[in-house]
Amino acid sequence: MKAVILAAGVGKRLAAAHAGPKCLLRFGGRTLLERHLERLRAAGIRDVVLCLGYQAQQVHAELARIGAAGWVTTIVNPDYEQGSVVSLWTVREHLDPVAGAIVMDADVLYGRGLLERLAGSRHENCFLLDREFEPGEEPVKLCVRGQVLVEFRKRLAPDLSYDYCGESIGFFRFGGAMAARLAASVDAYRDTGRGEEPHEEAIRDLLLESPGEFGFEDVTGMPWTEIDFERDVVRAQNQILPLIDE
Repeated sequence: MKAVILAAGVGKRLAAAHAGPKCLLRFGGRTLLERHLERLRAAGIRDVVLCLGYQAQQVHAELARIGAAGWVTTIVNPDYEQGSVVSLWTVREHLDPVAGAIVMDADVLYGRGLLERLAGSRHENCFLLDREFEPGEEPVKLCVRGQVLVEFRKRLAPDLSYDYCGESIGFFRFGGAMAARLAASVDAYRDTGRGEEPHEEAIRDLLLESPGEFGFEDVTGMPWTEIDFERDVVRAQNQILPLIDE
């Protein structure tokens, strides 16, 4: 199975504290990118595609530094200031219609086991869900009714019926057939002028079309954090890093 890491964005909400690509944030002396590649290899995934954009040359330098330039494929999205759906569109040919793909956000710090849960799930098409999260409009939520996912979005309709919800980790697994459908979906977003949308919207479309074809792994209690704001950097450093680097 192939892993696609989306690392093209500017990270405007973090720009005051960190001027470079977010995947080059360092925790415990190692960049997020280095940690991603270590975790992927531990999960048995050695075919990695990295979508770059903002200051791509810095990421290429980091790949050379850690000795990964020879086995990680990089593709540059020239329109990286648009929505992340364009980044996913840029790498759509790597959404393998036979072997499938794992799609990952690059701005996540996480511990051992999380990727293994995703790669080893019995669900061919799989989300990761954490039930312990702070309410608000920022988390991308996964809503469950009768063990079936019924919604995947930041803002929920007030009349939506569900049993419970959790936060999406930002890592997704797609089997071959669904990967092909995702490639077609991001193509449609690009062709119809919806390039400002986040890539989660294209994934949401597939979920709502075929909820029975998706499952999830509940990873509540496993340490992780997405990094969007300066406060997230502080939390990652002070709360998450000690748990994952024991």
